Amino acid sequence: MNKWLFPGSFDPFTVGHKDVVDRALAMGAEVIVAIGVHPEKKGMFSIEERKAQIERVYAAEPRVTVCSYEGLTTDFAAEVGATALLRSIRTVKDMEYERDLADVNRRISVGSRYPQGIDTVLLFALPEHAAVSSSIVRELLRYGHDASAFLPA
Repeated sequence: MNKWLFPGSFDPFTVGHKDVVDRALAMGAEVIVAIGVHPEKKGMFSIEERKAQIERVYAAEPRVTVCSYEGLTTDFAAEVGATALLRSIRTVKDMEYERDLADVNRRISVGSRYPQGIDTVLLFALPEHAAVSSSIVRELLRYGHDASAFLPA
């Protein structure tokens, strides 16, 4: 089974974030929602409140684990045994940013746990963005992914 780490500032009230996790689950993945701890950044909810909100949303889904982490995402991914990082895309600009981030993560995660570096799974946050541009599909193929698995039916 694929075990994907969804790092960052997941907000249970943001449709895009929940949509990405739901689509990953529909693809058969186990998802670790990891809330990054940034002491200098204060949001509307504490880490504990956000964790509890997300856990309530996925209370009936055993394939979702919610936690917080500090430090490098790639180190935490190795610690929890993730097979890839899960990232959301909303626009072509997001795709360009995430492609660059995926390249960086792959390079810095090369080691005994990830001999080739950790992979990144890019999913569209909203289904209507899946057909925005054929260039997005080409980018998915660039990473060796079957693009059909990442697009809505």
